[in-house]
Amino acid sequence: MPIPEDVTGDEIDKDVRQELQSLPKTLAEDVARNLVMVARLIDEDPEGAYGYSKVALRLASRVAAVREAAGFAAYANQKYSEALAEFRAARRMTGSVELWPVMADCERGLGRPEKALDMAGAPEVHKLDKAGQVEMRLVAAGARRDMDQLDAAIVTLQSSELASNSIQPWTARLRYAYADALLAAGREGEAREWFAKAVEADRDGSTDASDRLAEMDGVEFVDALDENEDDAVEAEAETEAVETADAKADSDSDRDDDRDDESDKD
Repeated sequence: MPIPEDVTGDEIDKDVRQELQSLPKTLAEDVARNLVMVARLIDEDPEGAYGYSKVALRLASRVAAVREAAGFAAYANQKYSEALAEFRAARRMTGSVELWPVMADCERGLGRPEKALDMAGAPEVHKLDKAGQVEMRLVAAGARRDMDQLDAAIVTLQSSELASNSIQPWTARLRYAYADALLAAGREGEAREWFAKAVEADRDGSTDASDRLAEMDGVEFVDALDENEDDAVEAEAETEAVETADAKADSDSDRDDDRDDESDKD
């Protein structure tokens, strides 16, 4: 797959670069460039990211960072079985539990919420950092919702991290999930309160909390681009109508002139 010339491979994380040092230099550079493309595209073009991840995997399947990248690319394309296999391979290579929450979420994607809940109660969870533990809580709550256990999902999300006023990278998503669960349970007043709190914490737009809050308040947004397009279409229609009328007037005038000429001849 083609890679833009501005991608050198030096953009990758230093830890990944260190892993690639086990490869021959030229091969390491090729793998690095493909991994950069995976990172660039995974949000906006998951299919493209998946393609580059397969190239990197073909070149260096024994590198944990490559298996992890392939896992996330497959996950972004909802290829949960493939993603889970890659995450497991990466975990075997590194011995790290960092991927435990996303592995559990793959189990949800495969229709096995009970397995995800088993993983949420496993000893590995205690080895996760705070961000990982919050992520695991989100996955567990999602599994409860998959099983139509709304009250249990709400209780699962109730935690010291949720109650804290401190804004952390996970705060917006945690508050959003809690608000969404409350709304699903019919507790609209509380849901609105927590969507508002999610908006306060969502500094990088990682959720659509503001849209959900506006929807609950009955506010409708008009897309300015769509509005401009409608105006342009309307203006074009008016112009065509005027041109058609002018053309018709000119045609009528020509016919009148022709009749006058005939009368003169007579």
